[in-house]
Amino acid sequence: MRRLRNVKIVATLGPASETYETIRALHEAGADVFRLNMSHGSHDEIKVKHDHIRQVEKDLGSPIAILADLQGPKLRVGVFANDDGEMLVEGAMFRLDLDGTPGDASRVNLPHNEIFAALEVGSHLLVNDGKIRLRVEECGVDFADCIVVTGGRISNRKGVNVPDVVLPLAALSDKDKKDLEFVCDLGVDWLALSFVQRPGDVLEAREMVRGRASVLSKIEKPTAVEDFDSILEVSDGIMVARGDLGVELPVQNVPPIQKRLVRRCRRAAKPVIVATQMLESMIESPMPTRAEVSDVATAIYEGADAIMLSAESAAGDYPIEAVTTMNNVAVEVESDQTYRDVIEASRSTKGESVADAIVAAAREIAETTEISAICCFSQSGTTALKVARERPRVPIIAMTSRLLTARRLALTWGTTCVTTPELDRFKSCVVAAVGAAKRLEIATEQDQVVVTAGLPFNMPGTTNIVRVAPCDERLILATEPE
Repeated sequence: MRRLRNVKIVATLGPASETYETIRALHEAGADVFRLNMSHGSHDEIKVKHDHIRQVEKDLGSPIAILADLQGPKLRVGVFANDDGEMLVEGAMFRLDLDGTPGDASRVNLPHNEIFAALEVGSHLLVNDGKIRLRVEECGVDFADCIVVTGGRISNRKGVNVPDVVLPLAALSDKDKKDLEFVCDLGVDWLALSFVQRPGDVLEAREMVRGRASVLSKIEKPTAVEDFDSILEVSDGIMVARGDLGVELPVQNVPPIQKRLVRRCRRAAKPVIVATQMLESMIESPMPTRAEVSDVATAIYEGADAIMLSAESAAGDYPIEAVTTMNNVAVEVESDQTYRDVIEASRSTKGESVADAIVAAAREIAETTEISAICCFSQSGTTALKVARERPRVPIIAMTSRLLTARRLALTWGTTCVTTPELDRFKSCVVAAVGAAKRLEIATEQDQVVVTAGLPFNMPGTTNIVRVAPCDERLILATEPE
């Protein structure tokens, strides 16, 4: 299915969007990737959603990426004697400890030894999405005496964030490990890893995944921002999870961080998703706010590979309208000359390999002559990622004999993915490329396309050919070398 935009749309599935009919309608409205949130639903329920997606893919003949998002460790306070909780007043003292006794106005259980092991005097703890802010005045292996910096009501099992320190916690909880095995065996294409603090968290997950899915790191902690380049190096993709970042960092810091991370991902030719609260008002309203539309547009102008809907499509009243709105905003933004100016001004390709030079040449040819598309043959997907990094003005047709590669590339900027039989001659590649361009109505017989491929065929990492080809197959058969 060809889109009239380059940025991809990720839609989270949930109670509002779990039927075959709704999933199909979401895909037809513009969703390229479906997110399965492992924080909600049993394995049986996740499998039903997965099967519906694959049926839609089969029925429409359109490769669809499935992203399974692991929950990660959840840090929460214990319970209070008063079911309504307690009101914490600014300037008061409040203790967190390992005592399992129900809490009161002076203390509550925090059943996480790892937090106490990492805390230092001056560290901050944020409770209930940052609405309550505590500063550690004194601490030990089983307690932390804090002063209330920002007061509010604290109640049973509210979440706790610790932004100042690297916690000695693995990114994968026992639940995550079980979920990981389940979704990898199920056949998802991308695995989103929560609570990433360091590169080792990603490497641990990769070892368990064993190549069955691409690993995407969620950047939601200040420590991950600080060590971002090392995390990016061992990840296949990135999600800028602005919700938790906005809790653990001053909110004004998030927009410039988002811009920096998107550019670094593009430079590395790795897809990046901008996520959280993009059209949040559409959970209950059929129309977004102007501020939300501007937020979505900003992510597109920055060159993000994908933008994501969470509760809007999972539990909202208007899931299809939310996807349609994102699609319409993207089409409008990408038709703006300012968009091209920004995208091209931020291009920073480094010619470190033959493949880099080939895709840069393909983009130059496409933009300086009458070319309708860049058709790249890619078994592993790496060449298509490099072409997407160039952000060319013409469509990218990613051609592969591997359905898994086509699905994974559905997350990548500008790519329309087409599966082909295994080809062993260059002339066959050219014929397949122009055939796809014409079927997708990107080109006519009077047009030309740029074809990139590698010799020997069907071997990852061998991209070494760039060719301008006519879309008239008679000319190809008469003039193109074998």
